[in-house]
Amino acid sequence: MSRPSRLGSPYYGNLHYLSDADLLQTNTLLPFLLSFKGDFGVESTLRIQSATLRDYCTRLFKAVGTPNEVAEVVAQILVNSDLKGHTSHGVSQIPTYTEPARPGYIDAIEKARLIPDGMPELVRETASTALVDGHVGWGHYAGRWCMDLAMEKARATGMGAVSLTRTHHIGRLGEFVEQAAAKGFIGMVTSGWGGEEPGDAAPFGGAKGTLSTNPIALGVPSADGNHFISDFATTMLSGAKIHLARVKGTELPPGCIIDKHGQPSVNPGDFFEGGNMLVFGGYKGYAFSLLTCLIGGLAAVSPDSERMGGTFFQAIDISVFQPLDAYQQAVNDFLAGIRSIPPAPGFSEVLVPGDPERQAEERQAREGIELPATVWTLILEHGKKYGVHENESTD
Repeated sequence: MSRPSRLGSPYYGNLHYLSDADLLQTNTLLPFLLSFKGDFGVESTLRIQSATLRDYCTRLFKAVGTPNEVAEVVAQILVNSDLKGHTSHGVSQIPTYTEPARPGYIDAIEKARLIPDGMPELVRETASTALVDGHVGWGHYAGRWCMDLAMEKARATGMGAVSLTRTHHIGRLGEFVEQAAAKGFIGMVTSGWGGEEPGDAAPFGGAKGTLSTNPIALGVPSADGNHFISDFATTMLSGAKIHLARVKGTELPPGCIIDKHGQPSVNPGDFFEGGNMLVFGGYKGYAFSLLTCLIGGLAAVSPDSERMGGTFFQAIDISVFQPLDAYQQAVNDFLAGIRSIPPAPGFSEVLVPGDPERQAEERQAREGIELPATVWTLILEHGKKYGVHENESTD
């Protein structure tokens, strides 16, 4: 039996993918991940300037009923993900793929699983907290809106916490903790789902998937602007990497998935035929995965359902503890000391979370964003359907 699509749920915010940058320090996976760098399997690639890509996506989203401001924000966040090397969270999410089946954003809009003009609404709040209903709209816009709200409350009270429910795919969580760090706040975001329905990941010791990839992101500001940005899924590998391994005909590293019978497998096809991902770190990663569901559940719980989850944002105002400038300089000096450690055999340098994304952004801002030609072709086909042309200029 093929893996059922889980995109019919309005809670599509649970589908996150782990990027190369998240796992560069994991020695078991490093050779596997490096085999994908600059290589999109059997596909040819092309390079597109970020401004061109952002403009086209903005016009496409407007054409399918997205308000102007929302379309601009969503396009910007998607292109930011591509710039930073997280192609699994970028514009490749827009089109639909057939083998293996993976619906995209436009398909979700056409099937009313994503409401393009659904806007975040404040349901309940205190001086330091808020509950927000995303109305099944664009999760990227709702995520930025919620972190802005968390920072506003942190300025007033020292800490701000916002719980978000009923939203479509929220994208790369690192985007929102970068948003906080850029404003001088410590930011944290978790997004988790799990329970009685089928999921992508099996619980520790389990043979059936009941959890999602359940990512966690943390951001801490540094004086030099090279902020500490950590964004990781709680599964060993992402769906995007498993998809790509299947396309290339390569095996997965051991310990990443189980097949439909609950047996360990290195065959990526087994995941798409009813298998499941495994959480990282054994019972420790499993605990983190469950924690994202429990914190996410602050948004909403149902007495007649065993499912639990949602997305949680927190911002901390550093200045209520000590002067912001002094703290950011201390962070800068601490991270510089970590980077100065001599690299171990097989590594060219010691990096801290956030460095791989900055390196990718510098390179792709200069050379253009590398995309599989198939992805761009599929996006253009969606555009033609809605009267959006590749070379059309924006007013």
